[in-house]
Amino acid sequence: MDEKFDLADMPGNFGIAHVRWPSTGIASKINAHPHLDENDTIAVVHNGTLKNYDELKGELIAEGFKFKSTTDTEVISHLIRKYMNEGFDLEHAFRKTIERLEGSYAIVVISKEENNKIFATRYQSPLKIGISDDAYFVSSDIPAIINYTRQIILPAEGEMIILDENGVRVHDENDNELEKEIVLIPWTAQMAEKGDYPYYMIKEILKQPDAVEFTLGERDNIQKIIDDLGKIKNICFVACGTSYHASLTGKYLIQHLAKIKTDVVLASEFKYTADTLDEDTLVVFISQSGETLDSMNALRIAKETSPTLAIVNNIGSSMTEEAKYTIITQAGPEKGVTATKTYIAQLTAIYLFAGLLAKDYELVDRLYNVPDYIREVLDKSKEIEILSQRYSFADDLFYLGRGFSYPIALEGALKLKEISLIHAEGYASGELKHGPLALINYTIPVIVILPPGSDYEDTMVNLEEVKARKAIILSVCAEGDAKGECKSRDVITINPKVDEILAPLVYTVPLQLLAYYVTLEKGHNPDKPENLAKVITV
Repeated sequence: MDEKFDLADMPGNFGIAHVRWPSTGIASKINAHPHLDENDTIAVVHNGTLKNYDELKGELIAEGFKFKSTTDTEVISHLIRKYMNEGFDLEHAFRKTIERLEGSYAIVVISKEENNKIFATRYQSPLKIGISDDAYFVSSDIPAIINYTRQIILPAEGEMIILDENGVRVHDENDNELEKEIVLIPWTAQMAEKGDYPYYMIKEILKQPDAVEFTLGERDNIQKIIDDLGKIKNICFVACGTSYHASLTGKYLIQHLAKIKTDVVLASEFKYTADTLDEDTLVVFISQSGETLDSMNALRIAKETSPTLAIVNNIGSSMTEEAKYTIITQAGPEKGVTATKTYIAQLTAIYLFAGLLAKDYELVDRLYNVPDYIREVLDKSKEIEILSQRYSFADDLFYLGRGFSYPIALEGALKLKEISLIHAEGYASGELKHGPLALINYTIPVIVILPPGSDYEDTMVNLEEVKARKAIILSVCAEGDAKGECKSRDVITINPKVDEILAPLVYTVPLQLLAYYVTLEKGHNPDKPENLAKVITV
């Protein structure tokens, strides 16, 4: 059940809260943040995961501390109490505590014993400090506080932040007070609000033409990066989830256009690849938030041997500080858990990078038509909404595509499974005969990505294979594609000027809309998928 609290009606002028499920233990009220010490005088919220909490919990229990929850965070409040019992004030008890922690954390602490003070620190988890004329804020990310201020301090790992009625102080690990730059964020509060839209997701889908147009404005910055890089022999993309699909598109583009060997590695698997890096390999990290932990860990490894480039949407994020080069995608704040406009903005940045790297200025010029192609798709929203009613019954769906359309199939399937809770899989269509074809029957819809281009006829053969097994077929194809239309039960048509090269930027959009409307048809909230979160939701 969703409950809204009016902060104006709550007593006091400082406090902490946290919206997340526990990283250990079940999602329950007792495991929910904040977590208290046994005297109920210290309160802690924590974003991250502690690797050694079991060991610390055993030590504290042996010393007589009693635990109420089964989550890792509670050890923090008890450790602080332990050190305060030994005579340390809250700040230094907090310092002693974080010396004991292994893992990732952004931690915020308050205590009845030091009223009107908030203490915070971070390690491998994001933390932002907001400053307005009459209040101070601690947040995991900027969109959570953009309604109140655009002035942000970006604390480094290990720094201690103290907020009180006199302002914000930042101390280094030796208690020295630091002068920190205040960054003005270009986003506005209105950009982060839902406005008249029923959900953030649909607002963000509809704003994608703007995200493309604004990201195309990064052309000069990208050209400067390419000029500074000089000649590179290899490229390695590193990413997770949706950003991984953008990276796959980057691999196809760069190898096709620039003839540079390109790999794509999941960030969580990167350490098994790191030994092959060298100074001639550009490692490209893609992340919406610029705070993705697996990607950050990989970036720290890669920068030891190779030039690094971060493509992120978040100014002042950890990746922008760690990478040698940065491209900021101009999507604006995105609050929907399922990345939509940030994904299209990532693709736009990748297309610009690939086109300029290959000196394919014809492709670069074609990118400026993409916003209008997307608008044409968005004009079909009602048609796709009606179509969604015919697909919400399914327990399983398959998405098929070849070449540039394969990442589209992966992304379409991911969007559907994330929010509708329907099992969906994306496949390279040529892989059907190597197993998945055994599952195809009249109960399973198959969505076929069918843009014009060199892969069209081969994909059509795969369409015929699933049709022969009585699958329900929805084709996303070019307007006027008579063969695609007659071979499919349903079609969504796209401007025929969008060929297979540009398809990832445009053909992805109807699949986002389909996932959104199927989710509504099933009665789920597309902004709050089960068991998923991203930085700005916690």
